[in-house]
Amino acid sequence: MIKGSCLCGQVTYEIFGDVGEIVHCHCRTCRKAHGAAFSSVAAVSDNDFTLHGESLLRSFESSPGKHRYFCSCCGTQIYAKREGTEHIILRLGSLDNDPRTVEKNHIWVSQKASWYAIDTKLPLCLEFE
Repeated sequence: MIKGSCLCGQVTYEIFGDVGEIVHCHCRTCRKAHGAAFSSVAAVSDNDFTLHGESLLRSFESSPGKHRYFCSCCGTQIYAKREGTEHIILRLGSLDNDPRTVEKNHIWVSQKASWYAIDTKLPLCLEFE
């Protein structure tokens, strides 16, 4: 089982299935939401994700149909959810143990922070691909 939590520990989760491949997103909204050069994420089936402390979560619709969920106490982003999908977009910085998956690529590098140089052998995609 894979576990994760927010910084203050009041929101926790468990994953009982597979975590999708890791994607590093450089889009403007991920950079702003995380206060970092990029956000590392992976898909997790709704049926495999169990959340505890849900009453402390708040959300923000960062783009039409996409809500970002974060702890209202400490601000840790836990996941995002697009309307009409059967998976969440897990924010990997909230993991407490190894997700047992691999990196896939960097996306939205057309919007990457000017002060960050990507030094990787992973594929670079100008937008979401």
